[in-house]
Amino acid sequence: MSKPIDYVATFVAGRGAGLNERAVSGALYDAGLIDAGRDWLAEGLAVDAFLSVAGHDLADLRSRLLAAVADDPIDVIVQPTIGRRKKLLVADMDSTMIGQECVDELAGLVGLREHVAAITERAMRGEVDFENALKERVALLAGVTLAQVETLLTRITLTQGGRQLVRTMRAHGAHTALVSGGFTQFTEPVAARIGFHETRANLLEISDGALTGAVVAPVLGREAKRAALIELRDARALPHDATLAIGDGANDLDMLREAGLGVAFHAKPKVAAAADARIDHADLTAALYAQGFRREEFVD
Repeated sequence: MSKPIDYVATFVAGRGAGLNERAVSGALYDAGLIDAGRDWLAEGLAVDAFLSVAGHDLADLRSRLLAAVADDPIDVIVQPTIGRRKKLLVADMDSTMIGQECVDELAGLVGLREHVAAITERAMRGEVDFENALKERVALLAGVTLAQVETLLTRITLTQGGRQLVRTMRAHGAHTALVSGGFTQFTEPVAARIGFHETRANLLEISDGALTGAVVAPVLGREAKRAALIELRDARALPHDATLAIGDGANDLDMLREAGLGVAFHAKPKVAAAADARIDHADLTAALYAQGFRREEFVD
């Protein structure tokens, strides 16, 4: 009986780039590894390299392979071969499933985009407390009307690969949730556009058709995101390894660490360094390739 393969390294080309055998072989060689077989998931875009390296530390394997592709527009996700297909997806919204930070977009309506964006950047880097930073930014939005919010919704752009990620996982029996430190006025329509089963987010206080500048308590932040993942996982009696979380900011860190596979997507340095996996170059379909899905299995 052949020896089981312990780990798989999934190589995914960055957006606009390509992938070939030489690049994969070179990365494995530089990392001091020999693969035990290849499986191309999408020709020229994504490939699984199976690694028979019993006794090796997973964190060390990840570090070595990330270093090996550091100069190339290639992402590599290393994980055990068992349990790759996930049954729960929990994803952040702003700068993850969409291309904007909604609070910054709202601030643009009152001429404070640059000021608010600077606070947002510090919060996402983990330099300031998320809850206090959120309250500070929302206080500046008093008077923005719901009609203005509706206009902003037409400018929200979905991140490439997000619909495919959510709809493909749903088609294979996974539950999907958009869990955001943002606001329900944005998460609900975005979740509907992408195809999420449900969403969790903060609620802006409204009076006479306009924002009051307050967030309705409790504020959904870093710990609440982790708690949401645990609640959704336990409600379905899923094991830890059956969960996938994706985010980009410091308020996603606890959620990423709680997941069976936590993916930092085009993330802030602190988040990318702490996550199990990172997507720095490719779009969100990389999270499907990481689960072993072939391109022809994607639901567009």
